[in-house]
Amino acid sequence: MRIEPEKAGLAADRLEWITDHIKRNYIDAQKIAGCQVLVGRHGHAGYFRSFGQMDIERDKPMTDDAIFRIYSMSKPITSIALMQLYERGYFQLNDPVSRYIPEWADQKVWVAGEGVDMRTKSPNQPMTMRHVLTHSGGLTYGTTSHPVDKVYRQLKVNRGAGETITSFIEKLASVPLRYEPGEQWLYSLSTDVCGALVEIISGQPFDEYLDEHIFKPLGMQDTSFWVAADKQSRFTANYSRNKDKSLRLIDDPQASNYLIKPSFFSGGGGLTGTIKDYYRFTEMLRCGGELEGVRIIGSRTLAMMHMNHLKDGQDLTQMAIGSFSETAYEGVGFGLGFATTLGQVATGGPSSGDYYWGGAASTIFWVDPVEDLSVIFMTQLMPSNTFNFRGQLKNIIYGAIAD
Repeated sequence: MRIEPEKAGLAADRLEWITDHIKRNYIDAQKIAGCQVLVGRHGHAGYFRSFGQMDIERDKPMTDDAIFRIYSMSKPITSIALMQLYERGYFQLNDPVSRYIPEWADQKVWVAGEGVDMRTKSPNQPMTMRHVLTHSGGLTYGTTSHPVDKVYRQLKVNRGAGETITSFIEKLASVPLRYEPGEQWLYSLSTDVCGALVEIISGQPFDEYLDEHIFKPLGMQDTSFWVAADKQSRFTANYSRNKDKSLRLIDDPQASNYLIKPSFFSGGGGLTGTIKDYYRFTEMLRCGGELEGVRIIGSRTLAMMHMNHLKDGQDLTQMAIGSFSETAYEGVGFGLGFATTLGQVATGGPSSGDYYWGGAASTIFWVDPVEDLSVIFMTQLMPSNTFNFRGQLKNIIYGAIAD
């Protein structure tokens, strides 16, 4: 990859502040094992650097072609896949999901109580395709002590070994919605439902659909739901932190479940890939849905996707339940698969109109149509709220814009 900061309209000396910041505060301080940062603008890569190690236990340096677990950065890819089917006329955003998943036609909304004393009611409006694309349909992740989440666990709703898209959908049919569709926002299994909808509507296995309609057209040759045997040596280790803040290995790249083809293809968090592959995806977004003559999604459709679709134009501080997600809430809206910055003052950041998401192992990306910019950060540290990589990198990168 040719690095051309001047053609990207970026000051090379200021971009080196990224190098200093990452090395001094994270690598030398042993807060993360390693990472990569890629900054592109005007179609040119202005900065790309690999830092530290990809596997501490085996003393392996981070390589430029390292493969990462991107977790929830799978969500924008899945959302693009579903909206490709929207463009082919298969559905409207306000269609009820039950039109495509008949088992969901009798969904109920939680009112009060739990267990045998739980009270539910019919929703005021059905969950729609827009709702599952925006995490506003009433689904959850099933991880809290709320009575609805207890039902998720009782029914063993999961995305792990043995689960399939069919069993996943069938189990969710028996779970009450946490809130009235469209009335609130809660980070949830919604994008896994979007993946199931891609498979149901297209009639093609979800992994094969992504490969045919997104990965191969974009040349994302290392992006997959599992890491093939011939790529295992490039797979990174995943870490969390002990109480003393030292790093603890939580997923060994030589013994990971990601080395085996899964039974459930998680559109909400199952993909692995390289930073260069994801750059192909973000460049497609930056270019309005097309890359190197290959159109993935229409420009008007994409523009609609990163508009704020929350009720009455509210932001996440007004709509969100709970604090778990991959974004801060102040001045942030949510579109069809992306968070979007509504204003610089509320967010306290240098950008407005950018759209983005992140992953559980602290991976992040954003695309800024105003500045013609895309940025990707890859590391493997859980949970993702340990450090504010997004805010720190934004300050440095926008300070380096020179045109």
